[in-house]
Amino acid sequence: MDTKGLNKADQIYQNQDSIAKELKSQGKKIMGYFCAYVPLEMITAAGLIPHRITGNVSEPISEADAYIETIMCPFIRNCFDQAIKGYYSFLEGFIVPHSCDNVVKVYDIWKYNIKPEYSFFLNVPHTTSQPSMELFKAELNTFKKSLEGYIGNEISAQKIKDATILYNKQRGLIRDLYELRKQDPPPISGTEVMKTMISITKIPVEDGNQLLEEVIIEIKGRKSSPCKKLPRVLLQGPEIDDIPFIEIIENSGANVVIDDICMGTKSYWFNVEDTSNPLDGIAHAYLNDINCLRTYRQRWGSREEDLENRFGHLLKFAQDYQVKGALLFTIRYCDNYEFDIIDIKDYLENAGIPSFVIEVDYSLNSIQWMKTRIQAFLEMIS
Repeated sequence: MDTKGLNKADQIYQNQDSIAKELKSQGKKIMGYFCAYVPLEMITAAGLIPHRITGNVSEPISEADAYIETIMCPFIRNCFDQAIKGYYSFLEGFIVPHSCDNVVKVYDIWKYNIKPEYSFFLNVPHTTSQPSMELFKAELNTFKKSLEGYIGNEISAQKIKDATILYNKQRGLIRDLYELRKQDPPPISGTEVMKTMISITKIPVEDGNQLLEEVIIEIKGRKSSPCKKLPRVLLQGPEIDDIPFIEIIENSGANVVIDDICMGTKSYWFNVEDTSNPLDGIAHAYLNDINCLRTYRQRWGSREEDLENRFGHLLKFAQDYQVKGALLFTIRYCDNYEFDIIDIKDYLENAGIPSFVIEVDYSLNSIQWMKTRIQAFLEMIS
């Protein structure tokens, strides 16, 4: 692959399975994982290549319903449906964190039916208290020993530190890329950003960093923007890991300029601190700094103070990126988000940010039918 920048990102996005199979043919071991809470630094330090398990909204679920009830998260069902059809046959194993009940349930179903060479369930606490932190540190140590047992070698502290440097560099590059989106119009579309973000989760971190550097250089060198001056929107929600949803928003007359989603800022808006025991820095960053609704944060003060404590980062995004409105996205049966989405809407609207709630069932049909409603919202904020 000799193309650079956005063309390279597009090729990786379009050929995710082929890229993985090519890496495997080179003797690389590819480890699938769900969610932002899996510490990629440890997988990379073990000499394995992390590969984020994503769904396919264009692929109807046809096999998974024989194994998983239909009232379960459609994203998880979609991912398992692909696995049972053989799409993820290139994975040596998979790692699942305790992010939500649906992810927990799929671990045993996947392990029993797919029979991966390696599997690990990472028990991530749901609170940020000191006892939770101590538990998470112990869990990470257990994870390290499990990886060592799988690869047959010790994972030194230096290897974890070296991997942490690589991922901190990647986080910094992504923040640099997002910084460019503050321009009006942005010099890169939300669809192009999403393709890039998906691509870096499918390749080794070193290659991902090179890709980001090339994309940033290309965007800075653009003589004209592919975007028009349109309403600038914030996209908030859980798993958006494909481009059709972003395309529909942008084709409806908006620029997606900032997000708070699992494939976006949630995974990259922090750095892992360099600590004497590298697992301590990883534990603090992943438990404290990922802004996900699955983690309970101590509530205090008035309702207004509580909302500020929990969702203040969204208002800062809205202000920093000068958005005209927010699209609050949730997947059907996602209790973590559906419980809090009304609070988020109230908080943003009380701060002067019009917000629109969108619920889909992680399929292309459910995304397409709401185009008219998105257009109506965008006309209201124009």
